[in-house]
Amino acid sequence: MTNIKTKITKGLALFLPGIFLLGFNIGTGSVTAMAKAGATYGMSLLWTIVASCLATYFMINLYSRYTMVTGETALEAFKKHIHPAVGIFFIVALTTGVMGSVMGVMGIVADISHVWSKSFIAGGIAPIYFAAFYIALVYFIFWNGETQFFERALAVIVAVMSLCFLANFFILMPPPSDILSGLLPNVPNVPESQGKGPFLVIASMVGTTVFSGLFIIRTTLVKEAGWTIKDEQTQRRDAIVSVVLMFIISMSIMAAAAGTLYTEGLGLTKASQMIDLLEPIAGKMAVAIFAFGIIAAGVSSQFPNVLMLPWLLCDYNESPRNMKLSKYRIMVFFISLLGLVVPIFDARPVFIMIVSQAFNAVILPATVVCIMYLGNRKDLMEKYKFSMATNMILLLILAFSIFTSAIGIKGVLQLIG
Repeated sequence: MTNIKTKITKGLALFLPGIFLLGFNIGTGSVTAMAKAGATYGMSLLWTIVASCLATYFMINLYSRYTMVTGETALEAFKKHIHPAVGIFFIVALTTGVMGSVMGVMGIVADISHVWSKSFIAGGIAPIYFAAFYIALVYFIFWNGETQFFERALAVIVAVMSLCFLANFFILMPPPSDILSGLLPNVPNVPESQGKGPFLVIASMVGTTVFSGLFIIRTTLVKEAGWTIKDEQTQRRDAIVSVVLMFIISMSIMAAAAGTLYTEGLGLTKASQMIDLLEPIAGKMAVAIFAFGIIAAGVSSQFPNVLMLPWLLCDYNESPRNMKLSKYRIMVFFISLLGLVVPIFDARPVFIMIVSQAFNAVILPATVVCIMYLGNRKDLMEKYKFSMATNMILLLILAFSIFTSAIGIKGVLQLIG
């Protein structure tokens, strides 16, 4: 019995870095973007999820390969081989984006919980109490200070999230023909009366999936796992698990909205609307499952969010990643408190999330350019230097990232205006 348990534990350990990435990637921003796409355009933008997941898998592999060959994390490489200012740029830009995300994520999760609590408590429980509870839960997990504990706790939360969204998919799924047709690239024709059209939605879907922080943190996890180029198959298998689950969960969220809100002709402006809109269509059980899924998504993404700054600083300074140090505990505590901003000041969580994603839009092209430069240096990569085919794919990803960045920034400026 002990041997079986040991084998299961070792097998799970191989996929924990990928599960951590999944928890990082699938948050309330992804839920909102995918649900918005499904409610407005049905399954016609499913191809965007496919393209985004393929680009994410490709970038994960390239950044992981660099670390496995050189033993350096991304920020170490930026600092040593490009310029220290580049490393500082990524720290500032990613932290700024993440701080906005911390506020937006907790605002959305607290709002969802408040609306859902009205179904069993008159008037519901105030969002501030939910926000305080979730912040305390994330900080408790962080307090233990060990990466392995972080990964295992996140694995449980991600499992809950995955099961919830998959259950919703089978309860609310649209016709299979719609799912299959959505795999063919197309941009829906939308009347001018319906606003800006699908391009801003596509940009937000790409922005939440192809996230620069994901690739940079990946190098930290690869280095900590002790993987070298001999472990390339293990790394790829881990990345495949992460990206396949990423696709399934994103598709499930889109399908749940497409099979209900799109079919009924109901729009969506914020995630908590789905609680009120879904109940008369799908019943209380589907609503409860969806609410649990969003809460799990929020908590799973909030945890890596609050860890981002201390982990980046450790990487940049090439210091041990000891999260039990007082300076990191204080840092994470104050970042966590940002989650109270939206409930206390009644701010607009979706607006804050969109503005924070503008920083991600600016970072992505820089992330592609940096790995292209590092991966083509023979003195660093030796025989593992990027091939012509790899560089061509990177150029396509760069062009697509610049295009979606321009759309995203323009959309944010319109919202601010």
